[in-house]
This record gives sequence, C-alpha cells and structure tokens, in this order.
Amino acid sequence: MLRESNDTKKRGLLVDAGGEPGYAVRNHRFASPVESLWEGVSTLAELFEQSCKRFACKPLLGSRELISRETEVSQDGRSFEKLHLGNYQWISYDEAFKAVCNIASGLLQLGIKKNDHIAIFCETRAEWFLALQGCFRRNLTVVTVYASLGEHALCHSLNETEVSTVICGHKELRKLIGISGQLDTVKHVIYIGEDSISTEVSLAKENTSWMITSFTEVERMGTEKPVDADLPLSSDLAVIMYTSGSTGLPKGVMMTHGNVLATVSAVMTINPSIGTKDIYMAYLPLAHIFELAAEIGMVAAGISVGYGSILTLTDTSNKIKKGTKGDASVLRPTLMAAVPAILDRVRDAVRKKVDAKGGLSKKLFDVAYGRRMAAINGSWFGAWGLEKVLWDYIVFRKVRAVLGGHVRHLLSGAAPLSGDTQRFINICLGALIGQGYGLTETCGGGTFSDHDDTSVGRAGAPLPCSYVKLIDWPEGGYLVTDSPMPRGEIVIGGPNVTSGYFKNEEKTKEAYKVDERGMRWFYTGDIGRFHPDGCLEIIDRKKDIVKLQHGEYVSLGKVEAALIVSPYVDNIMLHADPFHSFCVALIVAAQHALEGWASNQGISYSDFSDLCQREETVEEVQGSLLKAAKQAGLDKFEIPAKIKLIPDPWTPESGHVTAALKLKREIIRKAYADDLEKLYA
Repeated sequence: MLRESNDTKKRGLLVDAGGEPGYAVRNHRFASPVESLWEGVSTLAELFEQSCKRFACKPLLGSRELISRETEVSQDGRSFEKLHLGNYQWISYDEAFKAVCNIASGLLQLGIKKNDHIAIFCETRAEWFLALQGCFRRNLTVVTVYASLGEHALCHSLNETEVSTVICGHKELRKLIGISGQLDTVKHVIYIGEDSISTEVSLAKENTSWMITSFTEVERMGTEKPVDADLPLSSDLAVIMYTSGSTGLPKGVMMTHGNVLATVSAVMTINPSIGTKDIYMAYLPLAHIFELAAEIGMVAAGISVGYGSILTLTDTSNKIKKGTKGDASVLRPTLMAAVPAILDRVRDAVRKKVDAKGGLSKKLFDVAYGRRMAAINGSWFGAWGLEKVLWDYIVFRKVRAVLGGHVRHLLSGAAPLSGDTQRFINICLGALIGQGYGLTETCGGGTFSDHDDTSVGRAGAPLPCSYVKLIDWPEGGYLVTDSPMPRGEIVIGGPNVTSGYFKNEEKTKEAYKVDERGMRWFYTGDIGRFHPDGCLEIIDRKKDIVKLQHGEYVSLGKVEAALIVSPYVDNIMLHADPFHSFCVALIVAAQHALEGWASNQGISYSDFSDLCQREETVEEVQGSLLKAAKQAGLDKFEIPAKIKLIPDPWTPESGHVTAALKLKREIIRKAYADDLEKLYA
C-alpha cells in the first residue's frame, strides 16, 4: 500500500519549462538541468580517464576464476551445465586504463576507422566494459545488442547500423555463424575467451569470410604499436542502443556522450553516501541503459565492480555446482542494481522457504517482520534500537546472507516496484532501495528517489538532469487539473534526452519534440501523477489501457501488478478484448507452490503440465487471484473471468519477455492465440 512521506520536504518544484502546456517539475536543488558534475569532463572517455588517474591503485574490475565446467543429468534425462567457480581476480583502475588504451590502439591496427560501428554482443563481463571504453578512445560508435536477442532482431540490428565489427563471446559467436549469410556488412569478429581452437572459432574460420581475432590478440597488437587517442566530443554519438523490443522489431536509440554523461552526473548528485569503500555487483545486461549508466557511475565514484550472472548469483542459482559459493557470497557487495521482477522473486523465494519450514521458525519470522514493519511505518511501538538488532541477528541475518550479507543500497529500475516488495527488501535485507524511472530514450534519466525518502510505490522527484512534465490525455481521462493530484502523460526534457531512433525519422517525429527554447522532449506514453512534495508515481500506460464492450477501461499493467502477488503466479499477462465484457489471463504457474498444494490435497498427476490442466488446479489459482484482487481493490470487470495456466516459464531466451523481463505482449498473444480464443469461446 502506498504510504506518503512523513515530512513535507519539497523534493520537486514547479517550473516554467516551455513547450506543450502541462504541469512541469524540476529537482529542488538545481534551477536548470545538470549536464556534467565534473569540471572539464564532457564525454564518457574523459570521465573514465579521470577516474583511472584518481583511483589508480584501487581494484576496479573483478571476475571469478573458472575452475571447471561439469554436466549434470537430472532424473528425467535432461542435462544441465554446472560451474565450479573460484575467487574474484581483480585488475586496478590503472591496469584497466592501460588495457583500454591498448584495445583502442589494437582496433586501429585491425583497420577499424572513425565513424565505423562496432557491436558488442555478449553477456555482461569485464571485457564488455573494457571494449566499450576502448571504442570511446577511438571515437567509435558502439551498437549494443542483448545476448538473448532472437536471430531476426539480431540481423535487423546489425544490418541497419551497418556494423563492420562484432565483439562477442563464444556462445554468441555460434549464433552469429548461424546467420552469417544474412549479415551484409560484418567483416571482423573479435571473440572474448582464450580458447582459440574452440568449436565456434573453428566453425567461424571455416564457414565465413570474416577476419577472426581474439580479444587478447587485439590488446596485444595495441601494446606493440600504441597510438594516440582520438577522443570524441560531447555531441558525438557514443552508443546506438537497441531497445528490448516489447513490440515489434527493436529500435536503435542514438545516445551522445553528453546524453549519457548528464544522467550519470545527475544520479551521482543524489547518492552522496556511495564511495571508494563500496563494492558493486554487476550482473544485469550491459546492453541495457540501466546497467550501463550504473557501471559508468560506479567507476566515476571509484567503486570496485565485481561481475557475475543471474545464473550464478546465489549459492542455489541454476548454474552453480553444489558446494560452490554463488557470486554474491564470494563478492559480498554493498551495492546492487535490480529490476523489480528479480526483487519479486527474492521476496517469493524467502516467503516460500519460511512457509515450508513452518512451526517456530515461521512464527519468529512473522513476529519480527511485523515489528519492523510497524517501526518503518512510524510507530513508536515497533522494533527499534536493541530490539531491531536482535531481530536482525536472529531472523534476518540468514536472509541477508543470500546476497552476501553486506548489501546496504539497491537501485531498482526498468519497471515500477510494488510497495509490498520494497518494504520486504527494506526489512529482510536491511537495504535502502533507490527507485528510479527513465527510458532508453532518456538514457535512463527521469526521476529517482532521494536516499532519505522512506515512502513506497513512488519513483522519486525529477533527476537534476531532467524536467518532468505531465500533459493532458483526455481520451484516458487523465488531466493535469485532476484533484487531489495532477495526472497525465509523462514527458521528459533535458540534456539526457536522446536525438531519436537510428534511420527511423517517422518514429522519431512521433515521440520527440523540440520546444521554442531549444529543449528536447520525449513523450513516454506512460501515465503518472505528481504528489504534493514533487515526487512522481507511475499509474498507467497508454498502450496498456483497453476499453471493454460496455465502456469500462482496464489498465493491463495495473491489474497484472496486483495479481502477480498470488503465490501460484510466476508471471501473468492479462488480455482484454474490446468486443467482450470481461478479461482473461495467461498465467505462468509457480511450479513449487502448485506442486506443494497438490501434495497437500493428495492430487496425483503425471507431470507439471498435467497438473496445470486439471480443473481443480485452475479453480485453486482462480481463488487465489480473487483474494489478491480484493486486497488491491480491483473492480469486478478488471478481474480475469477465465484463466489458462502455462507450465513453461517465459524467459528472454524463449522470446516472451525482454532482457529486463517486461512482457512482449504481441508475441505472447500470437503464441497463445488459440488458448485466448478458447477462453473467450
């Protein structure tokens, strides 16, 4: 449930921002948008060089030693790769800068010229970041593509940007080989990894005309023949970032050095407590602006960055060999970034574990949680002082150990975070959550919650780099004159707003406008409202609103957020048809919870797919949804009248969700068209 901040502190102030009439707000500390926080720094290349000089001897990039790969076979005959990983091995800021200079020189030796486009196509790792900075020192534009991108979207991205060189991992190289005949401009492939006789490298050399070089070799070439840097200007194109493509083909967002620097600068002004003693856990996709801006900001502050992956993050993660510690346990980070879907899973996993234990353990947890919740909500009768310390030690210490035990600050972005999850993380992990709102088109910049803002369900005040404005959307019934809070479509202006979509003038004109003062605005399509203290709350999305047969409006995202709290729901897509008077839903069933229910009920079934099709299972899940809907105060027409349980998870690899775990509605609708038709039959 949303809770207002206890104080009356003004975090955002009304401003005359120009452009289309609306309700515009700026950050209370800065009269005009911030472009750079550092004197003499106007590009990302200059920012990196400055940090490497300031923090030369400090550890910068850490990667875990791979001891062995093993294959485990489950009882049903499926094979799973398990990794035995060792400690983190670090390179210092000074060593990283030398590596970046060598990579930049090596790229020149390969014949890569200014204005060439280089794609980085691999999982998040230290080499990804080094490659990015190496390209910046030659003023090369980097094209970022998700490692999980499908073949069609991958071809589109590389061909549209006329990429000449791709830097990739071995797994991604295999995907590239499969579409080599469809790639028009690729000439060089630089693979990351020492194994030059791997199957993928051999296949690439035999079946393509590409020049194949290892990342290590590029760095060695630069060491032997160093050249001076060709540094960019603030207005030069740093990155063409392909969005995750929740609808149709991904669009390439053009980001200048100045655009990204503005967001990084703004975030740094509102996080005064982070510094050189912190350790950051890097595992989200670097091809997403959220992680890219976060890592650039960490480096600007002299923080050590340790790399991991979502599949090796904890001791029980899918790819971790039994007996091997997960990334977080070894790194013991103090700072992490996360998308709400991951935090929701952490919450659900803890709750399931507590419920499974039952007895005294569950009673202790419930009492401790209730006492701490009362304190956070401002009650003097909640758990404070010594009692808080006691509960932390007895109950929450084991929960915190899952992420290393030292996380004190989490950054949440890419989607709205539920108030329930935010409070759960606050209490169980003992960590503050800085929730932000931004888009690829605004370099992740928009709003961000202050470190002392204890409210939930909001996305904070405008960042110092942005003006955030609400404009009327009469068709949806959202107006800036609404009481008690102004509502409308969110429009963001400032130096962080990008120049548009690569080779897509039509879409650029639809979404971007320049006002009479020269400020560039991006029309987000999201609906928000401003609280009296100047903080933004995201309440809807234009594309997610559907009008039913009898005229009621249904917000798909709002209903999904309310119903996903059901313990039986791993993921959900609500579907509303204008030609019908009710909604239906596709639900990815939570296997552990449903199998536990079936066991208690004495229900026998052949496999999980069989369990999902049973009438009694559907009725049980439907009842759970009704309970969640009642708690959220949903209207009857918003609650799905019929549901279909899906046994298989929706993942970026399956193509049903983006890398940031957002639903790809059109793809899901097409994939389950027959099921949706039957639900309405």
